Amino acid sequence: MKFNSVIIGGGLAGLTAGITLQKAGKSTAIISTGQNALHFFSGSFESMEEAPQRIVDLFAEAGIGLHYAPGVRLMPMGTFKKATLSLDDVSLFPDPKIGHKALIVSFTGYHDFFCDFLADGLEKQGIQCRVNMLNLPELEMLEKSPSEMRSVQIARAMDHRWETIVRELRILIRDEDIVVLPQVFGLNDSSILSRIRQSIPAQVVFVGTLPPSVPGIRTQILLKRRYEVLGGTYLIGDQVTGAHVYDNVIHSVVTQNLGNHFLEADNFILATGGFFSKGLKSNPFDISEPIFGLDVEQAEDRNDWYNPEFMREQPYMKYGVATDPTLHAIAGGEPIKNLFAIGSILGGTRTDMGMGGGLALRSALAAADQIIKQAEQ
Repeated sequence: MKFNSVIIGGGLAGLTAGITLQKAGKSTAIISTGQNALHFFSGSFESMEEAPQRIVDLFAEAGIGLHYAPGVRLMPMGTFKKATLSLDDVSLFPDPKIGHKALIVSFTGYHDFFCDFLADGLEKQGIQCRVNMLNLPELEMLEKSPSEMRSVQIARAMDHRWETIVRELRILIRDEDIVVLPQVFGLNDSSILSRIRQSIPAQVVFVGTLPPSVPGIRTQILLKRRYEVLGGTYLIGDQVTGAHVYDNVIHSVVTQNLGNHFLEADNFILATGGFFSKGLKSNPFDISEPIFGLDVEQAEDRNDWYNPEFMREQPYMKYGVATDPTLHAIAGGEPIKNLFAIGSILGGTRTDMGMGGGLALRSALAAADQIIKQAEQ
C-alpha cells in the first residue's frame, strides 16, 4: 500500500498532522497501538501563549470547542496552574480567587476525585467550601465493583442521566457562587457540559480526575472521526515492527498485523510518544528509540537521569530523539531525509516548540507544512 505519508502514532500529534495533510489532499495512513497520552489529557494545551487561530479552527471542524483566555485553571489537587488554550470543559480564571463560596460535589464510591484536597486548596484562597457526595441509583451497579467506578463508566451513565445531576444540584445549592464537579460528563456529547452550566444558578467548574480522562478520550474520538471523514486510513491495534531504509531514506515500514504487506510512502512521521507509550525505551545503561534506532539526546551517566528528590523535575523526562532544525530525525549522526519526529518523543529537545500539548500541536503542523510545501515544489 502506497501513501504520501505514513504516520506512526495516533495521538494528538499524529492526528493533527494527519488531518492537516488530508485537508491538503495528501493521502495518509496512521498506525496506532490504541492507547495514547490523550487518555491522560488535562484539557489544556501547555506552551500556547499566543492565540493559535489555526488550531482553534482545526479542532472546531472536528466538533471540539476550544477557548483562549490567559489565566489559571483549578487542578485536581486544589492548586492553580497557568493555562491559556483549553477545551471548553476547562474554566479559566484571571486569578485563583475564583469565587466566595464553593460547593464541591462527587459521587458515593468514586475514589478518583479528591474533594478534600480541592476544598483545602480553595480555602487557602479565602473561598468557603462545602463538600457533598451524591448517592445516585444510576450508579449503584458501578459501585459494586471499584474497577467499574471509574470516570469513563460514570460518564457513559451520565450521558443519559445528566438532568438528574442538575436536579440534585439545584436542591443542594445554598448561597454558593461556584459548583465544582468531576470531569465525568459529555463523553459522547460535549454539549452536555454547556447544558449543565446553563441549568445551574452558579458558575460550574469541571475539574480533572484520575485517568482515564473523559475529555481526552472524547477529543481522541472526534479527531479520529474527522481524520477518517477526510479520507485518512487509521490502522488501530497495530504497530510498526521494522523498516526498509536505504541511503538515509525510508522506503517502507512493516507492521505486526499486515505481515508481508508493506506500507510505502514518500514521507514518514514518527509520533509514538515518550516512555509511557513506548516511543522511548530504557534499560540500566541506555535510552533508545525502538523502531528506527534513532539517536536520543540523554545524559551519559545514568545517575544524571533522575533527581533523588521525587517531587522535583526529573531530567529523563526531557530526553528525546535528536532532530535537525526541520524536525528530521537523526540516526547515526545523520538526518533521515524523509522521517519527521513530532510530539512528546522529542522530550525537551525542542524548547523552541514548547512542551506537552503545545509541543504536539506545533511540531505536527511544522512537519505537515513541510511535506505540503515539498509536494507543491
